[in-house]
Amino acid sequence: MAWRCCCCWPKCFCRNAAYRGGETGWSTEAGYITGVRTTVDLLREEIAGGAQYLLTEEEGILKGCVCLHPVSADRWYLGALTVSPTLQNAGFGRELLAASEDYAVQRGARTIEMTVVHVRDALIAWYERRGYRLTGETRAFPYGDDRYGTPMRDDLYFVVLERDLRP
Repeated sequence: MAWRCCCCWPKCFCRNAAYRGGETGWSTEAGYITGVRTTVDLLREEIAGGAQYLLTEEEGILKGCVCLHPVSADRWYLGALTVSPTLQNAGFGRELLAASEDYAVQRGARTIEMTVVHVRDALIAWYERRGYRLTGETRAFPYGDDRYGTPMRDDLYFVVLERDLRP
């Protein structure tokens, strides 16, 4: 998979379509979070904090992206794995996830973690089929921070999943 690392991603609206684009994707947040999922300013802030956004394109068309962030020398955080809704259910997400993990391993990662909104059962199950496990840890949903959208429920939180990347 060919990656392009970016320091500013003006195409973040693909990510908005995948997460908040209505019912076009199999794993949308529609129904419990509305509004914009990300902005260029938020991406710049995340990148300034050490996040690396990796994009994959074909003939100038964005196919997907992922955010990787080293938490420590051997533990990385994977977030915002996004596949264009038109490419979902075609195996591209599995390919993108595997390439993301390889990218992190090549830079010293031994463990990768992520957070998923607890009501996204299908997505959690998808990650579990790819070797991730629920840790039992939860993290608070950022209520009041409009940078992540507007929750339509007052009971949202994140579950933490992780995967050991060692052979």
